[in-house]
Amino acid sequence: MNKTYSILLVEDDLSLGFLLVEFLESEGYRVKLCRDGSSALKGFQREAFDLCILDVMLPKMDGFTLAQKIRSQNKTVPFLFLTARSLKQDKLKGFSLGAEDFITKPFDEEELLCRLQVILRRNAKGEKEQVSHPKQFKIGDYFFDYERQELYFNDTMQRMTEKENEVLRLLCIHQNKILRRTEAVQEIYGESDYFLGRSFDVFISRIRKLLKKDPRVQIENVFKVGFILNVP
Repeated sequence: MNKTYSILLVEDDLSLGFLLVEFLESEGYRVKLCRDGSSALKGFQREAFDLCILDVMLPKMDGFTLAQKIRSQNKTVPFLFLTARSLKQDKLKGFSLGAEDFITKPFDEEELLCRLQVILRRNAKGEKEQVSHPKQFKIGDYFFDYERQELYFNDTMQRMTEKENEVLRLLCIHQNKILRRTEAVQEIYGESDYFLGRSFDVFISRIRKLLKKDPRVQIENVFKVGFILNVP
């Protein structure tokens, strides 16, 4: 590795924790070990990490709650879960929070290393490919200024709320292509669940009303997938 990656490891089993620290450091990683969710969150707030490894069952704050708080503060840092349980609902919850992977104990250290390398390579590639999106958009007869939260139709200006502004921006970036609902909810709220999804749908309805003066502009539902902002 050319870059020394920094990993936050949250594991209350000290024997396993020290073993993983020794193994990962021998592979060239810098590792910070925390024993509970509360101290891990404080550590995350003080330092920058390239990846987080979170045990699910933790003292003071469980791994799922910790992941939610981490994601609310940083929308891009990848994380994976370690757990002694293999319940389907745990895995579904973990992935809904944005986890990259879910590893059941006991596990092979070499397998963990391979999965870490895949995640870090994918994340690094994504950062390189990330492009700067425009701040202003032409939407049929509308003009949308994202930075000023303003939507114009002819000479009439509509001030957007913060959430309306963010949702319309995502639609514009993906105009004439599918905006996946789960990814959009994660982007807007920093996490994803049923109720946040319903809230997102409300903002889609509001934006439909804001854009109704130009009948050529339509927000199309793609069943169980997402939405398409169709722009002429």
